[in-house]
Amino acid sequence: MLNIIVLIGRLTRDPELRYTPGNGTAVATFTLAVDRPFTNRQGEKEADFIRIVTWDKLAETCANYLSKGRLAAVTGRLQIRSFDDKEGVRQWMTEVVARDVRFLEPRRTGDEDSFSGDEISVSEDDIPF
Repeated sequence: MLNIIVLIGRLTRDPELRYTPGNGTAVATFTLAVDRPFTNRQGEKEADFIRIVTWDKLAETCANYLSKGRLAAVTGRLQIRSFDDKEGVRQWMTEVVARDVRFLEPRRTGDEDSFSGDEISVSEDDIPF
């Protein structure tokens, strides 16, 4: 049996990082907006909003380096679970438990139109081939 999902989309908000009670394992959640490959009857693009869950070091990395609007690729497995809410009503949740998250854009600075990072100068002597 195989349960693999690959998504590319933009974060709808900053990741939320928390730690589990007891052993303090890091867990981060965020929502990825993934475009559908077709348009609706009005000719508009639609998107699916998919909850992503990351654990341990990956959770901390996502919380530190991802933010709302960033483009990311997620590889993981689809998980559907149920729980009882405060009123005792059974609720179902579908989410992707991420195994790998790739940041597809440079990290942004406070100015949304510019990117951080130092400019690197490379001479022909530095290239190994």
